[in-house]
Amino acid sequence: MEKFGVVIFILTVLISLSALIEKIRLPHPVFFVVAGLAIGFIPVLPDLVLDPEVVFVIFLPPLLYDAAFRTSWRDFKTDIRPISALAVSLVFFTTVAVAATAYYFIPGFSWPLAFLLGAIVSPPDAVAATGIIKGLGLNKRVITILEGESLVNDASALIAYRYALAAVTTGSFVVWQAGLQFLLVAGGGIAIGLVIGYLLVAAHKRIRNSPSVETGLTLLTPFLAYLAAEQVHASGILSVVSTGLFISWHSHEIFTYQTRMRARVVWDTLMFLLNGFVFILIGMQLPDILKQLSSYTLPQLIGYGILISAITILVRIIWVFAGAYAAKLFRGNGKSLAASFERDDEATWKNVLIISWTGTRGIISLAAALAIPLTLYNGTAFPQRAMILFLCFVVIFITLVVQGLSLQPLVRLLGVKPAADEGREKRELQLLIVNSTLHFIDEECVAGPGSRFKDQLKKKYEALAKQLATEIQTHKQNEDTQEESAETPLTSVQQAQLRIAQFQRELLLRLHQQGAFSATAIKEVERTMDINDLQSAQALPGKG
Repeated sequence: MEKFGVVIFILTVLISLSALIEKIRLPHPVFFVVAGLAIGFIPVLPDLVLDPEVVFVIFLPPLLYDAAFRTSWRDFKTDIRPISALAVSLVFFTTVAVAATAYYFIPGFSWPLAFLLGAIVSPPDAVAATGIIKGLGLNKRVITILEGESLVNDASALIAYRYALAAVTTGSFVVWQAGLQFLLVAGGGIAIGLVIGYLLVAAHKRIRNSPSVETGLTLLTPFLAYLAAEQVHASGILSVVSTGLFISWHSHEIFTYQTRMRARVVWDTLMFLLNGFVFILIGMQLPDILKQLSSYTLPQLIGYGILISAITILVRIIWVFAGAYAAKLFRGNGKSLAASFERDDEATWKNVLIISWTGTRGIISLAAALAIPLTLYNGTAFPQRAMILFLCFVVIFITLVVQGLSLQPLVRLLGVKPAADEGREKRELQLLIVNSTLHFIDEECVAGPGSRFKDQLKKKYEALAKQLATEIQTHKQNEDTQEESAETPLTSVQQAQLRIAQFQRELLLRLHQQGAFSATAIKEVERTMDINDLQSAQALPGKG
């Protein structure tokens, strides 16, 4: 009951601090980790240690599923080569580099312990990466590579972690077995995820027009994918990612607009709470870890932490630049690659630098460190467990807070611009649909008696096409003059629409207070107003 009270306290702090996020303008993970660190040193609160089983089973599946669902499968497939290189070879390269550093520079670290530490801190975290890069206006391909890498690298790191842990506890390690296990675990996780995704797509098709049931099924999906894979000792992480990508690709055909609207609201709220809770918990772990390291001086601990963090960061920078230019990691034959980096050497090295600098660690690393057993098989204490936990925390803190805070100034200093204006692309898609609709009305639409009804439809869509063409031209002019579309003034019609909507809201509120109509009728009309306001808001300048 005491721990439950602490959980409620953390949720209260999380919701209270959320009001400050927009004012402080910090990335959410950074803000919440710092808040958790401050909370952790409050003496009256009991120590709340993260249970790795809770992290792996409760927190991780929905967080990974949401990140995968938001990822474009087409973009992911296009960049599978750099994503795979970062998610597999860079993870093992980082593991070896960190292991060598720990073995030679930190007293008490054997090779198995050093490799265990390397495996723990090697994978960047999907949740942290998404939170850090959100809203920075990065090149679309950069975002795809960073998010794709962090989605699939955990399987590589956890395989290395599993064998390093076995080497510590048993004293034996066979390289070829580790390689074969990686292929089986990764391949099995992907296959199971695709099967689960296929079955769930079929289920959604059978229960259409039931938004509540479908939304509930989406909440169940990540746990089904994760547990199904873990039951056969495959990668639950890759299973969740595969399921998320598969369902995301088919979401346009299986979900109605009611389900999409309801599920998005539910998932946005859930992700906000889970993300904030997890990162606050990460910050709260330090005080308990420090209590177990009383035999070391503070300068020693800081020095070891900075050393491992520096190696982790430096290895990524070296590997990404070497891989990008030696293996032509970022050059491809597709038009999408040319559009992304514009085949400009200056733009390319800037984007490569951003990718090399964005290697934030998070919940996966901490959960793996906490999952280290307290004792060996013979009952003796697990060697250097507290030091591994501390070094893991420092790496998370530095890569998340220091690198996270420096990323926005770095992007601004480099002058990196998005590859394409998404608002303009949206208008171009709408214009294509409207023009195709006009052709459909002319050639195939069967109207009532005479041509009056068809003429009215054509006038409506011709006016819409003209409006969209004007908006596209405005976007192009804003790109040329470097002006933000949000600065475009509202037209008199848009201003009138806003005033009318406000009047209708106030009138509905008065009718509700007077009790002139039933609560059911009031809520139904209010829901219609909400939908109309949403559509109107999307049409306003800066909202496209």
